Amino acid sequence: MIAVFLAPVYLLFQYYVLSWGFAWTSSLSPMLDSVWFRIPAAAVYLLLAFSPLFGLLVTREPFHHAFKAIGNFWLGLFLYILLLVLAFDGLRRAAGLFSLSGFWNIRYHSMLPALPKKLAVCGGLISLSILGTGIYGFFHGRKVTVRHDPVVIHKKCAYSNLTVALLADLHLGSNSNNKSLKKLVASVNREQPDLICIAGDLFDNEYSSISHPETAAEILSQLNSRLGVYACWGNHDVNEKILAGFTFPSKELRQREARFERFLKDANITLLEDEVRLIGGAFYLGGRRDPDMAKKEHVSRLSAGQLLSSLDHELPILLMDHQPKRLSEAQEAGVDLLLSGHTHNGQMFPANLIVRLFWENPWGIRKKGTMTSAVTSGAGVWGPAMRIGTDSEVMILHITFDK
Repeated sequence: MIAVFLAPVYLLFQYYVLSWGFAWTSSLSPMLDSVWFRIPAAAVYLLLAFSPLFGLLVTREPFHHAFKAIGNFWLGLFLYILLLVLAFDGLRRAAGLFSLSGFWNIRYHSMLPALPKKLAVCGGLISLSILGTGIYGFFHGRKVTVRHDPVVIHKKCAYSNLTVALLADLHLGSNSNNKSLKKLVASVNREQPDLICIAGDLFDNEYSSISHPETAAEILSQLNSRLGVYACWGNHDVNEKILAGFTFPSKELRQREARFERFLKDANITLLEDEVRLIGGAFYLGGRRDPDMAKKEHVSRLSAGQLLSSLDHELPILLMDHQPKRLSEAQEAGVDLLLSGHTHNGQMFPANLIVRLFWENPWGIRKKGTMTSAVTSGAGVWGPAMRIGTDSEVMILHITFDK
């Protein structure tokens, strides 16, 4: 629904950016001020602008996967195109450097006497900045960093310490590839974790967008840990149509994608869906059903209290919950360590600053009473195929037990 309301705004912004693009190219050369240049240039630009929609409507492979990949990269690139053009236009107006009268004239040659050199230079700098930002963000999003965080749980445990690798938000699909997945697995295995937890969003709404899923499952099956690999579902682990990162609300029942579950079995990943396991007789590990996924599939989700009420609360309790919501509820239910993802830490500047307004713990480690909330920024990307100002990461939690 949000995508429908944003569509007119998106089209208006495309017109705004394309208009400034033609103004800039016209300032470079009279040859670029002709219809022979503008028509093919506009066609290429509009193909990029509508590539997210083509990725939704075109279902035949390999065109579907290509449009999805191009559209995701374009969404990230367009954000910075728009921000930089708006910043330039705002400074231009504020400083009164250029004439305002010609801006809204579609025939940009009327502007040329007023701003040829300054527009040519500024447009060139903006174009280089956009290109550099896009290239950096694309490759940086595929680089996985490893962060280490100490956690103290004030309970007895048969293990004096525990190393937990927390992953989330792999978003396997058009934004991922098996080469990057191998690097991720290697990064985790180098840390020699005792336990690996994947806190939701392994998939990106569409099983068919995964490149060679059998190979991807085989790669993930190589994750090594002494106590096993466990996962819970996230809000994107549902097979549904998605446009520019937005899904379309429906009262109809969303059918469970059996191939997602089969993929986890092939990858030797144990799914916990409103379920708790006693690990090695030493501590509990639980996984909650995602609230958005439960709503789409018309199933109920146990409260944290209902899920944990029958446990021996003298033992440490670790709980995977994809979305780090209602930390107080989890803390009051007896959770010692809450493992989450979902936020991506905003993924791209300036969203990494805004995300702090919506989540009590948007990223990292936060104490909530006796409970520790650990939120990873995720090992993959969602929507725009890049990261700016954030990292794709593996979070290694070094847990010590201190009664």
